[in-house]
Amino acid sequence: MDSVIDPFHAWLESFGAVGTVTWLVLMIVAICVPLILAVAFYVLWERKLIGWMHVRVGPKYVGFGGFLQTFADVFKLLFKEMLQPAAASPFLYRLAPLLSLVPALAVWAVIPFDAQVVLSNANAGLLYILAMTSLGVYGVILAGWATNSKYALLGAMRGAAQMVAYEIAMGFSLVGVMLAAGSLNLTEIVMAQSGNAGPFEWFWLPLLPLFVIYFVSGVAETNRLPFDMVEGESEITGGHLVEYSGAGFALFFLAEYANMILISFLVPIFFLGGWLSPFQGMGIPLLSVDGWWWLIAKVLFFASCFIWFRASFPRYRYDQIMRLGWKVFVPLAIVWIAVVAVMAYFGVFEPGQ
Repeated sequence: MDSVIDPFHAWLESFGAVGTVTWLVLMIVAICVPLILAVAFYVLWERKLIGWMHVRVGPKYVGFGGFLQTFADVFKLLFKEMLQPAAASPFLYRLAPLLSLVPALAVWAVIPFDAQVVLSNANAGLLYILAMTSLGVYGVILAGWATNSKYALLGAMRGAAQMVAYEIAMGFSLVGVMLAAGSLNLTEIVMAQSGNAGPFEWFWLPLLPLFVIYFVSGVAETNRLPFDMVEGESEITGGHLVEYSGAGFALFFLAEYANMILISFLVPIFFLGGWLSPFQGMGIPLLSVDGWWWLIAKVLFFASCFIWFRASFPRYRYDQIMRLGWKVFVPLAIVWIAVVAVMAYFGVFEPGQ
């Protein structure tokens, strides 16, 4: 692959600034287009998997047993009329979906798919992820406020409080990852988990409480069941989305599922060795080879867990959600950061330890 891409990259760079910009645009398209398609197939997989778990019939009518069902829904949303409340602020009403979607797409600039496959191998990639993911809450707040609707505003405030609570827990979890890896670079974080002991070299074992906190907080951060208090239909209609339809609703929907896929990527990168093979160092032909396919396999598991939770658990009460975030996850994460610091001091995270 590199033997084909590198000459093309060098040829574009020969055109100076225009070539550099063209290369960056092509790289962005190469990431964003598959991501948008992945969202469509993720929705189809969600419907099929929940249908299988609940012993119901999944989508089966539109194109090859429901294969094109999701794309039909996309076109329906895009061509549907976007109604704006008369008392809404027009500019902010249209800006809110973009504030949710743009950070969800921009964060992929530093996500490594393999040792050599990353758009920007930034040394402060971890800080960049924290900065981008924290911007999504502004889209939720703005959507509730700009519509000038009491129900939308109340739903947005509930959602913002929930997202802030669990974002803090996720941030503390990543502090433990940083201490264990000794770096903010995502590629170096993955390589710090390499060794001859396979999965026992990965961070999930010494950072087990932070691993659980990060993934559960990721489910809450994306407002998925059983933490979907933003869209608690039985309590406060559709939350900040209650006044959105058509393309505006589609952008929020795309941002939510893109964030779910993002969390499914970050959990393996931070705690499960990323693209590293679980058989590394064991001398097994083919299976011991590291590569992006191992990362995708891990991502598929965690992406399916989002669906599994939705199919299995009832919605929590709001006070239970906030208590879990503030009184359980945050204190536990702080305590385990101190434990991780002690382990790092005694060299527990060195390969082979």
